[in-house]
Amino acid sequence: MKFGILVFPGSNCDRDVATVTSGILQQPTRLIWHSDTDLSDCDVVVVPGGFSYGDYLRCGAIARFAPVMRSLQEHAAKGKYVLGICNGFQILTESGLLQGALVRNRDLHFICDRAPLRVERNDLVFTQKYQKHQVISLPIAHGEGCYFADADTLKEIEDNQQIVFRYCDAIGHVSDDSNPNGSLNNIAGITNKQGNVIGMMPHPERAAEKIVGGTDGKALFEGLISGLLINA
Repeated sequence: MKFGILVFPGSNCDRDVATVTSGILQQPTRLIWHSDTDLSDCDVVVVPGGFSYGDYLRCGAIARFAPVMRSLQEHAAKGKYVLGICNGFQILTESGLLQGALVRNRDLHFICDRAPLRVERNDLVFTQKYQKHQVISLPIAHGEGCYFADADTLKEIEDNQQIVFRYCDAIGHVSDDSNPNGSLNNIAGITNKQGNVIGMMPHPERAAEKIVGGTDGKALFEGLISGLLINA
């Protein structure tokens, strides 16, 4: 299997992801410049974190028009996998691949911390290495990570069980006190209805080896690899 990692002007987590996919997990990985439209050799495309196009206008608003995004839409429509992390999540909502939007944090501050998350679904390729309602800890680093959607959209994604991760406390309790950025319903990550596109604000690639403080994020990439090898 092969990972493709999109690179926009201002991306700064692309090589962090590659360190996990090609370094730790020894999987073929290609960095894909935003003007490259050929994703045909990729099984998984990662839209990484950073500040695409300097976050001018709003996060992800310019990146959605990059030439590679039309190819990403086609990649997702074929049922292939897409993972958007932090700024990547913002880009996926701006491009319509995922519902809702990411807006300014509740307290209007940039947050750089570690956050407990509750795994809401483990029936996806991305999350199959976790237990349902398992509490994991991942780094967060964002100024516009507050998930927002109108009431109808929020009800739809709840009813369709599209929420993959929620912010919680250390024992898995979901409350306002355990919500670092004001996200509606403590949402930290969602999927599309088909389950092949995920966006999440926390950074699993920054929690994939003990030397950086934890390995809770590694299982997400391992689940992808296992699922694709089984279906190969």
